[in-house]
Amino acid sequence: MIRISVQLRQALARLTLPVLFVLSFGVMLIGKADTLLVDRARISLGDALGPVFDFLAVPLAAARAELADLADLWSLRDENRALREEVARLRQWQSVALRLEEENRRLKAQLNWIPDPPAHFVTGRVVADGGGLYARAALLSVGPNHQVRKGEIAVDEAGLVGRVTEVGARTARVLLITDLSSRIPVLLEQSHSRAILAGANTDRPRLLYWTDAHPVEGERVVTSGEAGAFPADLPVGTVHWSAAHVPEVVPAAKLGELGILRLFDFQLGTEAAEPSG
Repeated sequence: MIRISVQLRQALARLTLPVLFVLSFGVMLIGKADTLLVDRARISLGDALGPVFDFLAVPLAAARAELADLADLWSLRDENRALREEVARLRQWQSVALRLEEENRRLKAQLNWIPDPPAHFVTGRVVADGGGLYARAALLSVGPNHQVRKGEIAVDEAGLVGRVTEVGARTARVLLITDLSSRIPVLLEQSHSRAILAGANTDRPRLLYWTDAHPVEGERVVTSGEAGAFPADLPVGTVHWSAAHVPEVVPAAKLGELGILRLFDFQLGTEAAEPSG
């Protein structure tokens, strides 16, 4: 084994960088002097490495596919765990719903309860917003021979929208719950307080004249069924206290993007009074 002195090793170390610099400079000079030679060398190198890359491409692609499958399996494992937990929760709620349904059936049998007649409804598409006598209203196209009456209740897939105030041959106008003329008796489910939902020409109607306890932030608001204008238990929204400490209701219905509405005739027996203008 050849032993190299410390001085020689230090000298070689000092020469490494200059030598590499000179080699790099020489390669650049050769490239500038004979570009054709450099191009041929690059092409030859590519030709030589091409079969190697081609040989490695198949196992690399297989490895990438295996890694992707492993990642999918891991994500599926997490999704399956979440789905199992969701199924368990749904089964619990199903048992609760079945028990409540049976209890409700027994109570109705004891009270000789007569069920309400099924509600008839007509589906219409919103074709215009606003217009008419009211600031917050929607014009629906319901087609000919629609049999829509004034006072019918308009709902979307999420909750109460308003009620019909004008009926034409092919259209019906719905007064939204946010209009200044809208007044709806409601029930606050958590505080068990009754109140009046009053529109204010804003995105959120307000609660007025509540009884008993104050409205609770986030509690659900439904129609109370009083005065015969609306049936009971239609979802209206949730309570929100504004910055001015005014109880408002965030509507459950998507009033800002109304599309398809259903107009229900709940056969309440009395038609709602015309709202004050």
